[in-house]
Amino acid sequence: MTKRLYYTDSYLREFSAEVLESSPDGLTVYLDQTAFYPASGGQPNDLGKLGGVDVIDVIDEGSRIGHRVAAPIGARAVAGAIDWTRRFDFMRQHTGQHLLSAVLEEMFRFSTISVHFGSEVNTVDLETGSITDDQIREAELRANAIAAENRPVSVTFEQHSMAAGLRKASEREGELRIVGIEGLDRSACGGTHVRSTGEIGAILIRKQDKIRGNVRLEFVCGARAVRRARRDFDALSQIARIFSAPLDDAPALVSSQAGHLRESAKLNRKMGIELAQRRGKELYSACTPDATGRRFHVEQAGALDDEIRTLAQSFTAQPNAAFVATAGNSVLLAVSADSGIHAGNRLKAALLVAQGRGGGNAQLAQGSVPTPEAAAALAESLLRE
Repeated sequence: MTKRLYYTDSYLREFSAEVLESSPDGLTVYLDQTAFYPASGGQPNDLGKLGGVDVIDVIDEGSRIGHRVAAPIGARAVAGAIDWTRRFDFMRQHTGQHLLSAVLEEMFRFSTISVHFGSEVNTVDLETGSITDDQIREAELRANAIAAENRPVSVTFEQHSMAAGLRKASEREGELRIVGIEGLDRSACGGTHVRSTGEIGAILIRKQDKIRGNVRLEFVCGARAVRRARRDFDALSQIARIFSAPLDDAPALVSSQAGHLRESAKLNRKMGIELAQRRGKELYSACTPDATGRRFHVEQAGALDDEIRTLAQSFTAQPNAAFVATAGNSVLLAVSADSGIHAGNRLKAALLVAQGRGGGNAQLAQGSVPTPEAAAALAESLLRE
């Protein structure tokens, strides 16, 4: 059994231990006691050094903890050193999550379903179908106010049968490790935490997403919140400079410009369609009929989009016409109703030979083949009787 030193002292950075066992390759080490936190409860594992060797993973195996190391450790007695910057960051994030979850429960009865702590951002999933922007702002303000009060954060050990007032009932039996925030929260938790809410620093909720009918909030705490706020401010400042506008006016200007761009894009699409209709007729007039009187045209396009389809349909709206377009490894075939060609059948037969796939109706069909070269060859075959 491994004694978990972080259970009683999350601030312990260095410790001494005895190696009880190692894996055959020497890359997993088991100690009599450890300050290294294993990945658990959504919180990533600690990193650091053991006997001067890098610890690259820490694994909870129930009664013992495995330390994955970069190279075998020969000594029986070893000194361990925690990567304190990483540890303290996750302590702030984890206690910040307890505080935020308790506030959301207290204010809106939104229960926390699950949490995840990442290297950049954290998430908390809430048992609710929706949360308003006003509720997010209210919860964020309340959480930061409690953090500023510097309330004590306690760690106690209590029997399951005696542990009352938990925010979420624990499924574990026997002794529970309870992390409490004075006057706000009591939660069964094995993670590492700060001593007081003031050490959490700022709490910033960044966005929300819908996940399987629930709400996921992304948040950051402490130095991460400051760095994220700085990056957000810098991005907004750059946008404001582009528009030569005050910072506070930038969102309205961006919204206005986005509206203008949508209208311009809509107008461009309309003009493109009209141009394609006119060009289709002009192409038909410029084509020389073959011996059967049929007119063909092959078009190389950047994409088989609405404009190309309009061009094809405009061309084949004329008598006895066939139009083929290629874009990358895709092919489009359009024919006039009196051409004597069934576009879907002809393309499907050609695709079968070229190991492609696709289909369509009597007058318009589309498919793809493995390579652009195969598409070009397919286009030529479609024009042959």
